[in-house]
Amino acid sequence: MFTIGDFARHGRVSVRMLRHYDATGLLRPAHVDPATGYRYYSAAQLSRLNRVIALKELGFTLQQVRDIVDEKVGTEELRGMLRLRRAELEATVAAVAARLVQVEARLRSIESEGHMPTNDVVIKETPAVRVAELTATAGGFDPRDIGPVISPLYDELFRRLDAAGITPTGPGVAYYEDAPEGGGAITVHAAVQVTAPLRDGEDLRILDLPSVDRAATIVHRGPMDAVVPTAQALAHWIDGNGYRSSGYPREVNLECPENREEWVTELQTPVVEV
Repeated sequence: MFTIGDFARHGRVSVRMLRHYDATGLLRPAHVDPATGYRYYSAAQLSRLNRVIALKELGFTLQQVRDIVDEKVGTEELRGMLRLRRAELEATVAAVAARLVQVEARLRSIESEGHMPTNDVVIKETPAVRVAELTATAGGFDPRDIGPVISPLYDELFRRLDAAGITPTGPGVAYYEDAPEGGGAITVHAAVQVTAPLRDGEDLRILDLPSVDRAATIVHRGPMDAVVPTAQALAHWIDGNGYRSSGYPREVNLECPENREEWVTELQTPVVEV
């Protein structure tokens, strides 16, 4: 038998935690001295302690942990609980990874302040193009708002094009506008160049994107959730060269290999002279 202090050391937990588990019924001492009230634990109880700690680390409530270790939860129900928790943890990891990408992008922008490139921006006319597109609404123009909306849109767009027997003939073109409902929401257009007839159906729209007389363009290399430094380099160039932007940029996907780090995208911001 171990004193509560010894058992805490062997279990790599605190005495305070063991007292809490005793109070909640999760892990009762094997013996309590009736005269002194001292708690004593057996080595066999380490297995229950390990299960309790593991389940708590997975995010289960104390009641759920108690039901599981007391075998009040069936095998299939436990599997379902664990699968659900795994999905929640995976979503959390993905969200944290996305935030890290944004922090890194903002950091690169800060570090490059005063050293913005000026020789990578080209002013040009962009021709009209025929595209097939799907649209949806994003909460804002932050890459964290756009990414979760535009990726499924493109997946669904290519699925519908395949079902319609339409083969893309050029790169993808993403473009944006303020959503009718306002509040900073953005209408996201996920488009790809085609040569099919014009079409205005609910399942798929085919239209001609008009030309832009004057666009300030820059090439971004890497995933679009890290586009902030490139977009801000373009903004600095526009402001420093006698122009102002007159709309959201178009994003032309020049190269989209499986490795997102190797993506090549041209940003095309319509501009006017000031």
